[in-house]
Amino acid sequence: MGPSPTLHTAALAGLEGLLNRALALDPESGRALAALDGRVFALDCTAPHFQVYLLPSTDGLQLAGHWEGEVTTRVRGEAADFAELATATDPAAALINGNLTLEGDSAPLIELQKALAGLELDWEAPLVDNLGDVAGHQLAEAFRGLFSFSRQAHASLERQLEEFIHEEARLSPPRLELEDFYRDVGTLAERSERLASRIERLKARIRRLSQ
Repeated sequence: MGPSPTLHTAALAGLEGLLNRALALDPESGRALAALDGRVFALDCTAPHFQVYLLPSTDGLQLAGHWEGEVTTRVRGEAADFAELATATDPAAALINGNLTLEGDSAPLIELQKALAGLELDWEAPLVDNLGDVAGHQLAEAFRGLFSFSRQAHASLERQLEEFIHEEARLSPPRLELEDFYRDVGTLAERSERLASRIERLKARIRRLSQ
């Protein structure tokens, strides 16, 4: 049986306080977080089941166990998948190629990761105190997996996400392909204009000959 709502709320409140105290000591991270005001991020663990919503704002970071509105980015998977991400030598590749699924816009998630990655946090302490060793450790691993990226890992993640979106998922064509397409469209438009002018000249000539 999972933790009670009261314990869940207490655990999130403890972690939220820890995060915001750390952010108060790191103005740069606070500014990066403020830029994400209005975005909502969901951490959705399927085994054991729990959901956490992260709501950044100019006042810091709010954690909630329930959210009715739209979600900017959702990361879903089992606790073991998040743990694998936390210990991966290449977390960018682990996030893209592992069992975790990412729904929504990846760019704001990367910005959130950057804002939190520089903070020195004991993710486990406030969670274990309220949820117990097992559940607290699993939730801490999920947070640690998502937000303990190094600067090098973020650069790799941005690069690999772009490659994945453009090349593998084919959600949008590669940049060079787009440039070729736009160039072809421009050429076609020029030819169409010349053809239209030629047709008008032929029409005018026909009218003169028929008079």
